[in-house]
Amino acid sequence: MCLINFQLHDHSNYKLVIAANRDEFYERPTEQAHYWKDDPDILAGRDLLLMGTWLGITKNGRFAALTNYRDPKLEEKRESSRGEIVTDYLQSNKTSEEFLNGLSKNRENYAGFNVLIGDSEQLFYYNNIQDEYSRISHGTHALSNHFLNTPWPKVTKGRSMLNDYLQQNRKVDIEKLFDIVSNAEEVDDKDLPETGVGVELERKLSPLFIRTPDYGTRSSTVVLIDHNNHVTFAERTYEKGIFLTENHYTFDIKKD
Repeated sequence: MCLINFQLHDHSNYKLVIAANRDEFYERPTEQAHYWKDDPDILAGRDLLLMGTWLGITKNGRFAALTNYRDPKLEEKRESSRGEIVTDYLQSNKTSEEFLNGLSKNRENYAGFNVLIGDSEQLFYYNNIQDEYSRISHGTHALSNHFLNTPWPKVTKGRSMLNDYLQQNRKVDIEKLFDIVSNAEEVDDKDLPETGVGVELERKLSPLFIRTPDYGTRSSTVVLIDHNNHVTFAERTYEKGIFLTENHYTFDIKKD
């Protein structure tokens, strides 16, 4: 998952609104979002290579999403898959703080990552580069492959587009949220971040929606949780930038 735009407790109808893209190599085998057969409480896509996931929610409202931290100077190959972090949280009964304290102790097992965990009442952010976690403030935020709300052009643009739309619309149209994360406009070279991958690749990675010959946006996900704890989960999948499928799920959060 390479861009997560979200708003927490700042809308008259929704406690949480998420519009996110997962970017990955096209050859990596992936299963679209579904209720997992081995854990039917989890609704998420699945990486079929290492069996983790990048974004998911449970029937009792636990939510988690992850992005990689991009820095070519950092070692990428580590003992554990980053995708297992989301799965572990969704399957856990620990509080967010308990989970993150345990994750911090094992942070060196993973290549660089950012993770959002919690539910529609409160979300926490952690990354294993700074090794700090914090409760996310109410409002609109965005996370890509650096830190939360780092002012990369795609982060600033996605955050602004989502915030503007939600401020102007009491009724949220899922189609409009998909329009935001399908924006494929490249950034001018003078505004590109410098992450060590070279100008040409920086340019190709700069849009909200990425399309290159071997890597790009594989899926877009929209999640809405209203004040009655009703969840709407929609996912679109793509192959080399071409739309493949769209799936919708709705349910009411089960409170213990």
